[in-house]
Amino acid sequence: MSHPPTRIGLIGAGYIASWHADALSATPGVQITAVCDRAADAAGALAEALGCPVFGSVEALIEAKTCDAVHVLTPPDTHKALAIQCLEGGLDVLVEKPVALSAQETREIAETATRHGRRFHAGHNFLGLPSYARLKQAVAQGRLGRISAARIDWCLPLAPLRSGPYGLWLLRAPENLLKELGPHPYSFAVDLFGPLEILSAQTGQPVTLPGGETRDQSWRILARAGDIDVTFTLSMVETVDSRSITLRGSSGMARLDYGADTAVMSGDNTADLVLNPLKKELALAGAHLREGLRNAVTQMASLNRKSPYGQSFRGMTRAVYGGDSGRYGPEAAIAVMQAIDDTLAKCAFPPAPARVAGTPRPSVMVIGGTGYIGRALTRALVAKGHDVRVLSRGAHGPFADIADHVETVPVSLRDKAGIAAAMAGIDTVYNLAKSMDTTWEEALENDVGTARRIAEAAQAAGVRRLIYTGTIASYDMSDPRAVITEETSFGEIAQRNLYARSKAECERRLMAMHRETGLPLVIARPGIVVGGDGPLQHWGIGRWHGAGAVKLWGGGRNILPFVLVEDLCAALIAMMDRDGVVGQSFNLTGAPMLTGRAYFDAIHDRLGARLRVTSGNLTAMWMADAVKYALKRHALGRKSVVRASLADWRSRGHFARFDNAKARRVLGWQPEDNRDAFLAKALDARALFGL
Repeated sequence: MSHPPTRIGLIGAGYIASWHADALSATPGVQITAVCDRAADAAGALAEALGCPVFGSVEALIEAKTCDAVHVLTPPDTHKALAIQCLEGGLDVLVEKPVALSAQETREIAETATRHGRRFHAGHNFLGLPSYARLKQAVAQGRLGRISAARIDWCLPLAPLRSGPYGLWLLRAPENLLKELGPHPYSFAVDLFGPLEILSAQTGQPVTLPGGETRDQSWRILARAGDIDVTFTLSMVETVDSRSITLRGSSGMARLDYGADTAVMSGDNTADLVLNPLKKELALAGAHLREGLRNAVTQMASLNRKSPYGQSFRGMTRAVYGGDSGRYGPEAAIAVMQAIDDTLAKCAFPPAPARVAGTPRPSVMVIGGTGYIGRALTRALVAKGHDVRVLSRGAHGPFADIADHVETVPVSLRDKAGIAAAMAGIDTVYNLAKSMDTTWEEALENDVGTARRIAEAAQAAGVRRLIYTGTIASYDMSDPRAVITEETSFGEIAQRNLYARSKAECERRLMAMHRETGLPLVIARPGIVVGGDGPLQHWGIGRWHGAGAVKLWGGGRNILPFVLVEDLCAALIAMMDRDGVVGQSFNLTGAPMLTGRAYFDAIHDRLGARLRVTSGNLTAMWMADAVKYALKRHALGRKSVVRASLADWRSRGHFARFDNAKARRVLGWQPEDNRDAFLAKALDARALFGL
């Protein structure tokens, strides 16, 4: 007799929700029947893709009785209240890690589940990896003998530490980093060995965030589980990805790479002294080859839809809804959070700098002010004597040290009335917003539609000047003989990549508003922006593979249109009051001086870090993209996927040259033209590698 599927609701429609949705869609016996989020735009987009209703509140979701269980996928400081509310409303809950802010809060969730006869699970997704199942089986079969020591590492660069957004929950307090990342390695240890006794904890390699607060990027924790020594290492600096478990036993040794979903075991052999080391290394080589082939077959058969991260969620949901959920249950959740509590009790963090007191009186608004360029522009405006209102998705911004001159206002960019209200008293608006879309329809709604809403709100609020940031990527830069000025046409834009095409369409529609309705518009098109607190991994230069390897767009021998972020900000500020600039556009590229290879050579010479830099054959990349396009369109049925032209791929190499004479003449702009001074500002003062 078949049973009806378990009906699942997703509470929270952010980044992590898509991973849960994909996993649940691939899990037998379950059906996603609701999405709940206060942000109607995010919830609506996800619900439309899943074909289920949207709820704006948990109360409405519970009252509708459309779910048997929910996944709580909101920020961690909301987990406890939402989980208890849903349990009391008769729903089972799976809570994304960290399940709560402490072991005590986790116990309260578990006790509520027991009282109401409901199930509570922790979202420790990496326990669902196929390679971890193989490792556990080897341990259970005694293939490693008696285990005496374990080392569990989470060494992965944390991009928000370098480039934001800095309002994320995990960056709001020093302990949040361990609460956010610690459940991954700790859940492995608890599942393998049981509750942990924390012996010592040390932190180091601090990085300073905008605003003056520091965050430790390395954590080293010594623990014990019974008679097994356990060492944890967490590192968030720009290092090679090493997320692994190493077990040492009396009969063998195992290493699980849970970032890549591979498990390799080794041990002694009985060959004679001469052949013993050869046989041992050949066995290791064979194990690595087997794991590599296994992953290659999995990815090819699934058309790259079964990444290790995605597979971990699938394994978790299959276990939770397939009757094998013990390792995700309340006892394990409490043990993990208790170990985190005990670790934090052994740590000492410096007090946060006092927030500067004062009431800003903003006359300038920066939309996207918590991003890389937005942060630099906001601080440059304050340095010039302006108070700034930053429009952001959240109420937290990286401006505690200048809070007397900056206020952060959370407003949805889909809410035109809310945007217009936030513009009250504002003279100049900078629109630095951009969206990350995968289809042209999404770009029209999220990027082009947002640009138009902001422009209409600015007109309704009586803003004197709207400065919009486009991109030089909208130009065809494939011809090395071409010299691009503001008079150069974007050319045929339909076969360009979504970012370049969307930005060009934003410009076209905004300029039409300027001509037809008098929109006081100025357009800025930045080049490849470097310096300040920007990230090392700039995708305008090449395609990155981790922190230490990059494939250049082309051979890397042509001059690139770099511009220092401080020079860019100077030009943007000049646009506020300069006469004769309304209705004009400006290409903001610095003095021609560096090729892509010269840029990375300078990083090596000045910072001592040699990155792996290879040339990219843009024609070959275009051909590979054509294969991916065909697979996505015909095998996966994604009819809206866009294929960029060969000229678009060549354009990524920035072969054309730029003439910045107009910006120099009209704005009085003077970008840095001394090579040593440029490199000092671009590289020397930056924590490019998180140190």
